[in-house]
Amino acid sequence: MKIRTVAATLLTTALLGTVAAVPAQAAPGDQPLGNRSLAEVLTSDGNQFDRNAGDYDILTEAVLAVLAAKPDSTVSVLADGDVALTAFLPNDLSFRLLAKDLTRKWQFGSESDVFNTLVDAVGVDAIEQVLLYHVVPGATIDSGTALRSDNAALTTAQGASVTVDVVFPKFKIVRLKDNDRNDIDPFLDPTALDINKGNKQIAHGIFLVLRPLDL
Repeated sequence: MKIRTVAATLLTTALLGTVAAVPAQAAPGDQPLGNRSLAEVLTSDGNQFDRNAGDYDILTEAVLAVLAAKPDSTVSVLADGDVALTAFLPNDLSFRLLAKDLTRKWQFGSESDVFNTLVDAVGVDAIEQVLLYHVVPGATIDSGTALRSDNAALTTAQGASVTVDVVFPKFKIVRLKDNDRNDIDPFLDPTALDINKGNKQIAHGIFLVLRPLDL
């Protein structure tokens, strides 16, 4: 099943109105932003687990699992390229570390094993909330804007906020402060910024998983 085959649902006007960020728009003289969805980007590698810890297979399968269980979930906005948003994408190693933190055991198995461990540990509803916490609706925030947004509070599709902490702008070191004060906050991956740039939906890779509450 491909995420792009799932009918996308638009976010409510109220939710879009809570975004504390710059709305999507093209700079003067630029072409209008395109409509390629992040779902297309995430599934473009064949949508399968592999041995590459630096890509986003576990994230992709988590999105698919939520939509399979809850077709009307707001997560489906990732498949609607007409809706502007910014997403932060934890890589597979980040989810492996999350599974270790939740179970107190290092997951030596495949990415599929890690994914199943996470589902068993917290359930689909909690995974849905974690995924939505990685999405900022209504705003196309490129890396240049992010690096100028120290201390900005971004309201996520989950309803809570993430604070941008620009640590070293020259080296594109940016921390994202989440709502779990007992964990290490994620950082943007300087080598994986502006994924899907030129479209209304843009993403940035991150190391570690944003947590909407104390997991």
